[in-house]
Amino acid sequence: MARDFQCVIGNETKEQLKALAGRLPDTLVACAGGGTSVLLAQRLRATASTLPGIRQQCLLGPRVVFHGAKTYLLQGKKGRVMETHSIAAGLSYPGVGPEHSWLKATGRAEYHAVTDAQALEGLRSLAKLEGIVPSLEASHTVYQAMQVASAMSSNELLVICISGNGDKGLS
Repeated sequence: MARDFQCVIGNETKEQLKALAGRLPDTLVACAGGGTSVLLAQRLRATASTLPGIRQQCLLGPRVVFHGAKTYLLQGKKGRVMETHSIAAGLSYPGVGPEHSWLKATGRAEYHAVTDAQALEGLRSLAKLEGIVPSLEASHTVYQAMQVASAMSSNELLVICISGNGDKGLS
């Protein structure tokens, strides 16, 4: 429901990129679990082909039914749900939503784990270079985007979804 109501982010991103660059991005980086995946909805509707350029971060375990949805879940060896910890409260959950599970299962998205230390590096870099203090959830995204961007050519387009600012989480 949140994805459908908040798809304005994806709509505006698509519209602005077409106006400025004449095309969609090669790569999207968003945080799975921090509420920013609404950016992906427009990209998914834009094409029926595989989306190898979408990169998101999340540590995923086996695919199981949890809270009524088939999802990937962090589990221990005996099948118990593992406790999670993150400096970002929005990422302290052992699973992801069903849409992310489908993207992973169909190979349309890549998921990467980012540590708390790496997230803080992303936060510091964006604050220093751009004067933007991202939320702790988005700081994970910033770090992963820096890794992705370092391997891209100068003619490729990367979009990073930064939801929320760090004022709340860092105060």
